[in-house]
Amino acid sequence: MASQRGASMSAMVAVLLPALLVVIGLVVDGGAQAAANARAERVAAAAARAASDDTASARLGGHTASAASAIAAAQRLIAAEDGVTGSVAVSGDHVIVHTKVVVPTALLSLIGITQLHGTGSAEASLTPDR
Repeated sequence: MASQRGASMSAMVAVLLPALLVVIGLVVDGGAQAAANARAERVAAAAARAASDDTASARLGGHTASAASAIAAAQRLIAAEDGVTGSVAVSGDHVIVHTKVVVPTALLSLIGITQLHGTGSAEASLTPDR
């Protein structure tokens, strides 16, 4: 009887251990993805702010802001951040920034998920101040 109980316990452990590792992986790597999303959002907001700040003197003078200057300022800020990629566009009187951060997984790589993506976006106005 004892040998049968040990066999059933081994089967239960063999089934539950991988499930437990996946749950732990989701918690650990889920936290890493949340941090990646927060970083991507923070960089996008800073880049949009940099674009707006770069054109502030023109806007204060009542002039139209230079789209090329705004894009360049935002791209410089994104390029200064390690591990962050992004795109910058001007649409009408707004600069729109999208960023992406890729982080490696700690535990989910055991089931074939080797990286997670965090994304962020921000928008800033380039209209002359009134």
